Amino acid sequence: MDWKLELVSVPVSDVDRAKAFYTEKVGFNADHDHRVSDDMRFVQLTPPGSACSIALGEGIVEGEPGSVRGLQLVVTDIDAAHAELAGRGVEVSEIQDLPWGSFVYFSDPDGNSWAVQQTTARNAGK
Repeated sequence: MDWKLELVSVPVSDVDRAKAFYTEKVGFNADHDHRVSDDMRFVQLTPPGSACSIALGEGIVEGEPGSVRGLQLVVTDIDAAHAELAGRGVEVSEIQDLPWGSFVYFSDPDGNSWAVQQTTARNAGK
């Protein structure tokens, strides 16, 4: 049986501001933005090439805005990812090279934090 993670909720204080950040600055695709009722709005955003999306909204996401830490994106070229994020106006860390991969870090306007990793070959050193 396959177990596929396809949606992760990210609590934010301002849905429109967060949607703009993730689509305009980080480059996620806006898949859905539906007002289900006066108390519920569902926004689904997906990183390019990803099978997993994030959900923002009103009345659907539990947790304090900014409380999600350690979300991770994986890329094949950390230098290009860093340049793209910085070029779009994201405050992104310098590249950190570690034995298990290279990383950059950023946070959304509420403080939810992300890592972007370029992995080393999985069988390196074996």
